[in-house]
Amino acid sequence: MITVLLADDQPLVRSGLRAVIEHDPQLVVIGEADDGRSALQMTNDLRPAVVLMDIRMPGPNGIEVCAAITGNPELASVRVLIVTTFDVDDYLFDALMNGAAGFLLKTAEPEQIRGAVRAAARGNAVLDPTVTRRVIARANRADTGPGVDLAVLTDRERDVLALIGEGLSNDEIAERLYISPLTAKTHVSRILGKLAARDRTQLAITAYRAGLVR
Repeated sequence: MITVLLADDQPLVRSGLRAVIEHDPQLVVIGEADDGRSALQMTNDLRPAVVLMDIRMPGPNGIEVCAAITGNPELASVRVLIVTTFDVDDYLFDALMNGAAGFLLKTAEPEQIRGAVRAAARGNAVLDPTVTRRVIARANRADTGPGVDLAVLTDRERDVLALIGEGLSNDEIAERLYISPLTAKTHVSRILGKLAARDRTQLAITAYRAGLVR
């Protein structure tokens, strides 16, 4: 069972998301928060697998709450998905840089939403390719320090990084490259270490910025 916390200041949005998510018997909503402060408190109390987080909420906004969750070692198992209309690129860039597992568009189809929750719970990045290109363009304009040197990666690790950028899971990477899931997992772990990345989402962003995903 995958537990989900909804954080949005609009009751109608929360109601709609609950109905969509609980259509899958393997997903369950264990709480609803209507502002940033209660979202952080409920995450600490309930330890959901996934938090669906709106950006614009009273109190600490969704990005600030996301940073607080991902920066707390005791909440390392919690994944944050930003739910957005995607009208401001900077918000999504900041959310991803602060540890969000990815983002959902409020216009997404129900099965896309459920699939994104399942993917996030498995530790996969949830990045819409079209939207991600805009986020990466924003990242490339930002002063983000020195670029990542991919020379530290082997050719196979570069292949794996490119597939992470496409949003593939370890099992899907294994199938694409004709390797075992355990080998794929090992490659991902080594890439995380070599690039000093926090999670798969940062690896996906790196893949886009390096031109490995088009």
